[in-house]
Amino acid sequence: MTVQHDHKGAKSAGENPQGTLSVTDDRTGETYELPVADGTVRAADLNKIKAEEIGLASYDPGLVYTATCRSAITFLDGDAGHLAHRGYPIEELAAQATFIEVAHLLLNGELPKAADLKAWERAVATGGTADEHLHKLVASFPRDAHPMSIMLSAMGALPAVYPELAQAPADGEPDPRPARLIALGSTIAAMAYRHGLGEAPVAPDTELSFPGNFMSMMWKKDGQPYEVDPRVEKALDVLWILHADHEQNCSTNAVRSVGSSGVDPCSAVAAGVAALYGPLHGGANEAVLNMLREIGDVSNVAEFMTHVKNGERRLMGFGHRVYKNYDPRATIIKKYAMDVLDIADGSPLLDIALELEKIALDDDYFVQRRLYPNVDFYSGLIYQALGIPSKMFTVMFAVPRVSGWVAQWMESAADPEQKIVRPRQIYTGAPTRTYIPAQRRD
Repeated sequence: MTVQHDHKGAKSAGENPQGTLSVTDDRTGETYELPVADGTVRAADLNKIKAEEIGLASYDPGLVYTATCRSAITFLDGDAGHLAHRGYPIEELAAQATFIEVAHLLLNGELPKAADLKAWERAVATGGTADEHLHKLVASFPRDAHPMSIMLSAMGALPAVYPELAQAPADGEPDPRPARLIALGSTIAAMAYRHGLGEAPVAPDTELSFPGNFMSMMWKKDGQPYEVDPRVEKALDVLWILHADHEQNCSTNAVRSVGSSGVDPCSAVAAGVAALYGPLHGGANEAVLNMLREIGDVSNVAEFMTHVKNGERRLMGFGHRVYKNYDPRATIIKKYAMDVLDIADGSPLLDIALELEKIALDDDYFVQRRLYPNVDFYSGLIYQALGIPSKMFTVMFAVPRVSGWVAQWMESAADPEQKIVRPRQIYTGAPTRTYIPAQRRD
């Protein structure tokens, strides 16, 4: 197959025409002009290339080189280490905004005006109250059940407990479901945590900030007012801004894929929770802590890094599927990790982490491979310093990501180009054969 580019401004089905791709099929001698738009070729145009009845399809395990949607929510340039939501750089949002503002931005496309922000904060604050059915569901699990399993089950059960969450609002009416889902996600997470401790749930405090209320639901003692430490509150808020959305990752793709069937947002978000549960996705910060514990002492770091370079060990929390530069989120969260660790009188693992980072940033082996720290490298240290057990780490990831998942679900549902997901496959099984009755089979 011969390929040539033409940049003379040919019309394209996409929004930003960039010319055409001339493809000559050596099997047939036919030449095809495929429009190029936004750096992509439509699979439907590729399918027009035929030597037989079935047209050409791309084979892309993991969808590494395949765009499955158009999205205006999050922009990510991995080579430049740039991340932005609706055009706002993540550095500015983390420094100046709150998580609730960012959630509104993801869902609605704009930062809220002052009056709208008050109404939005109130909607989230009052949307997290759980009724007896949700309490009984969480209480039905064994005490040692993984909190992500509880969150997955509870999120999927929400349409049964609250049927209104499965119903779209009337035309022209605002949709109350995003605020409810964000609020209930944090409530379920806190309930799962306290269930594991054998403690009763704590009702939401509508007068606290979103992270302050979560901390209260996690750690409030009976009959005692919960005093929010503003430094921890800020660190948690920033960490949740950094985790709110991250473009078309595994869990977001799961939300969009399941949502393409027309299912309600709770069920689509439950698919995101299930995907995030996997150790290759949401469990990375727990793996970082396990690695630091295994190293044990700063004096062992150099030897460990030698084992990494020899291919004998894995360096967790460094490198990223998309980022080929320093993860901008890691730069931001490092400062807050230091603040929280200072409150908690340090951590024996912090010195190990800092030495690992120093070696990785100075050693040509790691620099040439662009193995820079990512956000997971420091987030686990923050959670550990707060006394949160490692089983809860992925749940802490899921709480803010609900906002991104719902935004992605809404955008996909409103996209006229989207269809129910039904990818092609390459069949590798047996050819057509004849059934033989059991008594005649040797």
